[in-house]
Amino acid sequence: MRLFFISIAMIFGGLAPTQAGVNLRLKGFVGDPILAATISFAVGTLALMAYAVVMRIPVPSASVVIKGPWWMWTGGFMGAFFVASAVIVAPVLGAGTMMCWMVAGQMAASLFLDHYGLIGYAVREASPMRIAGVVFVIIGAVMVERF
Repeated sequence: MRLFFISIAMIFGGLAPTQAGVNLRLKGFVGDPILAATISFAVGTLALMAYAVVMRIPVPSASVVIKGPWWMWTGGFMGAFFVASAVIVAPVLGAGTMMCWMVAGQMAASLFLDHYGLIGYAVREASPMRIAGVVFVIIGAVMVERF
C-alpha cells in the first residue's frame, strides 16, 4: 500500500514542471499570468475567477485564445490533482518522504520534458550525468523513506 502512495507522490511531483510549462504557454496566449492561472484553475475553483473579475484583468477575445494548443487547458486538472494528492499522501508518507518522492517525480518529468523539448521547453539532452542525477534523487528519496 505504501508503494501506491509513493507512486501518487511521484506522479504529482512529475506533474509540477509540466503544469508550469502548460501555464506558461497559456500565459503567452492570454497575455497575463494571473489571468492564465485563473483560466487554468477555473476547472477546479471559482476563487481565481472572482479575483480576475475584481482585479479587472482584461480578457482577450476567444478568437485569440482558441489559437493555442488544446493541452494548454490541462493545467487546472494538474493543479487539482497536485493539491488533492498532497492532502491524501502527506498524512501517510509524512512531509519529508512525500517531498522527496515529489521531487524525484519532478526531476524525472523535467528530464523527459527537456530531452524532447515538450510543451515549449528548450531541448536539453538527457545525458548520462543528468540521468545519474535523477537516479541519485531517487536513491535519496529511498533513504529518506527508510531512515
